[in-house]
Amino acid sequence: MPAEPAPSALPRPPASHPGTALLLTGGGARAAYQVGVLEAIADLRRAAGQGAGGNPFPIIAGTSAGAINAASLACAADDFDTGVRQLAAVWHGFRAEQVYRADALAMLRSGARWMSLLSLGWLLARWRRLRPRSLLDNTPLAALLEAQVPLSRLPMLIRRGHLQALAVTASSYTTGEHVTFFQARPRARAWARSQRLAVRDRITHAHLLASSAIPFVFPAAALPMGGRAAWFGDGSMRQSAPIAPAIHLGAERVLVIGAGRLHEPAGAVPDTNAVPYPSVAQVAGHALSNIFLDALAVDVERVQRVNQTLSLVPPAARHASSLRPVELLVIAPSERLDDAAARHVHALPAPVRAMLGSLGMPAAATPDARSAALASYLLFEAGYTRELMALGRADALRQADEIRRFFGWPAAAAA
Repeated sequence: MPAEPAPSALPRPPASHPGTALLLTGGGARAAYQVGVLEAIADLRRAAGQGAGGNPFPIIAGTSAGAINAASLACAADDFDTGVRQLAAVWHGFRAEQVYRADALAMLRSGARWMSLLSLGWLLARWRRLRPRSLLDNTPLAALLEAQVPLSRLPMLIRRGHLQALAVTASSYTTGEHVTFFQARPRARAWARSQRLAVRDRITHAHLLASSAIPFVFPAAALPMGGRAAWFGDGSMRQSAPIAPAIHLGAERVLVIGAGRLHEPAGAVPDTNAVPYPSVAQVAGHALSNIFLDALAVDVERVQRVNQTLSLVPPAARHASSLRPVELLVIAPSERLDDAAARHVHALPAPVRAMLGSLGMPAAATPDARSAALASYLLFEAGYTRELMALGRADALRQADEIRRFFGWPAAAAA
């Protein structure tokens, strides 16, 4: 990110709709798709003559890897185009070693201990005092965040009106609550609902590590809560209402970018009656898909039902209600990302492939999509991330008219 300019050099915030929000969901390496969508939005925005700099999303919310993308964009809220370009540059050249340690020694220290628990049994593991915290060591991700996400800019950007709020969600292993941490203008208020609450805080890199700590895969992160430390993991866990934080922070319209198809088609059924027992890799991939993908589709339907109900309520009664209509635009992959992962599994570092092989992922160059589901969240490799970015760009451009209507942009700049 560029160095912070002098106050007099800062561009004035654009006259964008103050209630426009961006929501980026979780999904590990699948979040590369979001960056392709954002590149297309930046292109459409320039073509519509909206000018350089500025920020079309005063409210930005994210979960898991989406929280990292969201924070990166928020830190460039005074120059959306530059923020998207810098984010795209990272994802375009990704290597797994930038996110987690993938060398053989690291696998022995982390992954092999998990394998010991699976093969030797919990009793023997306890006797040997094996207490692994995660399958992978994400220390490199912490260094990447320090270098690429200058969170120190947020107070200035909020104060000068370039950003209204940044929200990052995480799930507390300590209390069982789903927590949205937000940094926002003073008038933003915290909220509390059943098993979920919001906490005003200064967003740090620890919040991003906590939000993106995929269960079992990456270690939990400690964050202060109520005057004491609590352990947090991936914000997609127990996330029953992913769109809610943006709405609570004042959004009247929300652009949602997912990391998986809202309605996944069934996988191919083998042409044999002897269907093999699912491997650990298949079960893990299925569980992660439930964590990362299912809640969004349900919440989108919920918001649409509320909108439909409010349209039938007389205006006077509607004004007396705390509910309000929220315009949604959802952009999600048009193709199964598991299929894309299967084409790129060979690009993972050999120790990681070996570890996944021990969990039941076939050693074939292109395993079937069910076996590659787990890898789809860990494939921080350029071939895979570039394919997802290209898909995101293509999907967004197919919805170009809807995007322009959402923002109120003309089809092209006036002559």
